[in-house]
Amino acid sequence: MNSTTLYRDLTDLAHHSPDWLRTLAGLGTEGGLLLLMAMAVPVWWRARSHTARSVALAVLVPISSAVAYLLSELVKSLVGEERPCRAVAGAAASIAPCPPGGDWSFPSNHSTIAAALAVGLTLACRVTLLLALPVALLTGLSRVFVGVHYPHDVLAGLTLGAAVAALCPALLARPTTALVTRMRTGRWRALVAV
Repeated sequence: MNSTTLYRDLTDLAHHSPDWLRTLAGLGTEGGLLLLMAMAVPVWWRARSHTARSVALAVLVPISSAVAYLLSELVKSLVGEERPCRAVAGAAASIAPCPPGGDWSFPSNHSTIAAALAVGLTLACRVTLLLALPVALLTGLSRVFVGVHYPHDVLAGLTLGAAVAALCPALLARPTTALVTRMRTGRWRALVAV
C-alpha cells in the first residue's frame, strides 16, 4: 500500500465518519498544537525551581520547535510537492479547505511542530510523554484525515520535528545552562559586556 492509496482510504473513511468525528479532527489539527504549546507553560514554571539545566531544557522547547518549523519550510520550498487535495484524482474532497497553490505538502508543518514540541517537552519533563506523544501523533493523523497531507508528509514531519528537538538540546543544553546559571547568580552582566 502506497501513500496515495492510504490517503484515499483515510479521506474516504473521513467522509463516512460521524459529523462529530470530522469536527473533532478539524479542530484537532490546530488544537493539538495549542495543547502542546500550553503544556510548555507548566513545564517551564516547574523547571524554575529546579536546576539550571531543567530551566535550560524548558527554554529550549520553543526554540527547537521554531528551528524545526523553519527547517520544514526550507524542505517544503526545495521539494515543492503538490497537496493531495489537488493532486490525487478520484479522492474524496478534503474536509478542511485545501491550501492555495504554492503552499506545499512535504513535510507537514503541523506534524513537524507537534513532534518537536512533544519531544522537547519529554526531554524537559519525562511525565509529559504520556500526553504529548499521543497528541503529536493524533495531530499528524488529523492532517491526513482532513485531506490536506499525504501520510508520508506526516511521517516526514514527525521525524524531522523529533530529530531537531533531540538535537537542539544536545547542542545547546550546556551553553543555555551556563547562561541560566549566570542569570541566577547575577553574573550575566559580564557576559553581555563582552
